[in-house]
Amino acid sequence: NGKELLWWSERDGWGHFYRYGTDGTLKQQVTRGAWLADRLRFVDREARQVYFSARGRDPANPYYAHLLRVNFDGSGLTDLTPETGNHDVSVIPAGGAFVDVHSRLDLPGTTVLRSTLDGRVLLELERADPSELLAAGWTPPTPFTVKARDGVTDLYGLLYLPSTVDTAKHYPVIDYIYPGPQLGTIRTWGYPTTGERRALAELGFAVIELNALGTPGRSKAFHDAYYGDLGDGGIPDHIAAIKQLAARYRFLDLDRVGIYGYSGGGFASTGAILRYPDFFKVAVSGAGNHDSRSYKFDWGEKYQGRFKADTVRGTDNFESQANYRLAGNLKGRLLLFHGDMDTNVHPSMSLRLVDALMKAGKDFDMYIVPDAGHELTPYMIKRGWDYFVRWLLGAEPPRNYKMMECSEPYAC
Repeated sequence: NGKELLWWSERDGWGHFYRYGTDGTLKQQVTRGAWLADRLRFVDREARQVYFSARGRDPANPYYAHLLRVNFDGSGLTDLTPETGNHDVSVIPAGGAFVDVHSRLDLPGTTVLRSTLDGRVLLELERADPSELLAAGWTPPTPFTVKARDGVTDLYGLLYLPSTVDTAKHYPVIDYIYPGPQLGTIRTWGYPTTGERRALAELGFAVIELNALGTPGRSKAFHDAYYGDLGDGGIPDHIAAIKQLAARYRFLDLDRVGIYGYSGGGFASTGAILRYPDFFKVAVSGAGNHDSRSYKFDWGEKYQGRFKADTVRGTDNFESQANYRLAGNLKGRLLLFHGDMDTNVHPSMSLRLVDALMKAGKDFDMYIVPDAGHELTPYMIKRGWDYFVRWLLGAEPPRNYKMMECSEPYAC
């Protein structure tokens, strides 16, 4: 009512809400604890209560979101969605009820209408049925927990295997990476039924996704893990995870490891094969922001730090993260993509890397995609799959097939 405001801050090491007066006086820390108050959903001004999504309170997985309610003074904290799993909620504008899509990595979604008073289910709206998927031979990914590079911190990810996996064989590993730091590799933690990772597994690969150190959704310390060193990209955690998974699943082949990603993931996948050329044998990289000095200053400086030039040495504090510096390290196979109309990550970022690779005498492959912006086209996806089949599986992909593009979601 114009007299107070809610402010989100990580000042105590976790993201929480604070209540201020309009004169800037701190009145109350509204939420507190070793968990994340993730997103404000609704404020009941009359009852002086706040509804918000929180992560880190579900013992099954710290990324599972729940809807909580708390009084303005921090009392009366209540979980309105106590069932373990992820709760994707939308509060009805007038309050009084909210829609809750409840799912888990092993549980298809159920959509219900619940009371904001006590979380009681008022009406079941929809229940997902995976029976046709399962009958067709589809299999869900396997959730896993591994230790980070420090050997202490738990990391969470997903392992996709062929639906007819043969443990007597050895499967090449493909690591999908998006380093953030503004987002993690895995964005949603419900029942995963679609996506390129599942498709790649069916081609004969073991595919992993991992939220490494440096990604959001946990503590501030977790998120800040490689602040000021964007070239890190969480890659050491991906390597640690793959090695741990190979110890559990002996059919994973550590001699044939590939990595791919797009945008920030393009930067990280290229960085991975250049920084760890003896571990990663193949990389597919799309629209990578290979040098953040040529990217948005408001993104780069947020995670690398304010730009500071060293006029004595003729360098700056961003030089260490640039991929072009490492071009001479390339040993394996590298495929680069970039759309010539990309207005997010300018094609010049890939071209500077290409220039360095040429000067280093390195063999690589590249496609400049006409009329493509900051997007993945079906042809890019096709050539990426072919690249892994050829250089990791050691097979020859079919020639001249056309990957279809759906005009509407799920239309084909």
